[in-house]
Amino acid sequence: MQKRSLLLTSMAMSLAIILSGCFQGEQSLENKEVDPPPNAEAVNDSGQNPADGKKNEKMDGNKTGDDTASATVETQLYLIDANGMVAPQTMELPQPDSKEVAAQALEYLVKDGPVTSLLPNGFRAVLPAGTEILGLNLKDNGEMVVNVSKEFENYESENERKILQAMTHTLTQFDSVNEMKLQINGQKQQTMPVNGTPIGKGYSRKDGINIVQSKSVDLMQSEPVTLYYPSVQGDNEYYVPVTQYIDVEDQDTFGSTIQTMLEGPGFDTNLQHVFNSQTEMTNDPSLQNGVLEVMFSQDVLQDAGKQGNNKPVISDKVMESLVRTLTQDEEVEAVEVKVEDVETLFNENGEPYTEPVTKQKFIAKQKL
Repeated sequence: MQKRSLLLTSMAMSLAIILSGCFQGEQSLENKEVDPPPNAEAVNDSGQNPADGKKNEKMDGNKTGDDTASATVETQLYLIDANGMVAPQTMELPQPDSKEVAAQALEYLVKDGPVTSLLPNGFRAVLPAGTEILGLNLKDNGEMVVNVSKEFENYESENERKILQAMTHTLTQFDSVNEMKLQINGQKQQTMPVNGTPIGKGYSRKDGINIVQSKSVDLMQSEPVTLYYPSVQGDNEYYVPVTQYIDVEDQDTFGSTIQTMLEGPGFDTNLQHVFNSQTEMTNDPSLQNGVLEVMFSQDVLQDAGKQGNNKPVISDKVMESLVRTLTQDEEVEAVEVKVEDVETLFNENGEPYTEPVTKQKFIAKQKL
């Protein structure tokens, strides 16, 4: 009997030891990484195969296996800046289908739309929130018919011309578009819906942008010209087009335009005056074979009057303002700036101007 009791006690102790070993082994497996079978595919924390993730990245258009960014296209959007002026901002937009690029540009003008996360400080979209671009129809004569939804009508009267100007200038950046006509839910519009601006004959860049009317200018004897002035908002430098009525002397529109630029913006604004105060034109501008030649005094140089300058430098802002402004004329393909007694001009990076400057140096025409 005593032997049987000892035997049972011994068996119980052995069983406890065995069970204890099992629990310890189970615990060690939970805390230790186990090597996968040789042919197993690794998964990430979400349980997704990394190879599948690469496939999904390609389908989503984000990154390829080479870690390159998705295709984008530079597009000019005309937005409203902190001073209430319509101004272009060049943005990288997702590459759309070729037939949808103009519609995409307009969609990025809508408040609370896809442009929201891209807006520079101080800028805002111009079209009323909820506006849908229902369709575009480009005719052979360059007329773009834009069909928008009823939400388009929900704007303040003081923004009516800004809306027209922003839409028109955004669309006419494309080389095949000359003017815009408007439909709302498929109905042709002879006037704008809020303030009644006439649009039945279409709206083009010739109708102006950020129009300024000077009391000292006789509108009957003057011509509207659009001048480009640089502006700054934080770290963002950009050019604002302003349509002014100017007196044209001796039928010399180019000379009168440049003279107005030399005088600077004559109204209360944050637009910059880029020319030195003593700068003068020394000859009338001349146009030959699409190149407009303009001759200035040495006061136009960036460091005019300072001694020891190795290179005659013309400000980049002066050059860009001139080229953007003067190449709006269809006859002007490029501008050649010259300075008295200076053989070669240089930009601010020390690079020589060896040939006339085209607008494409600063902004290229887009194609549909």
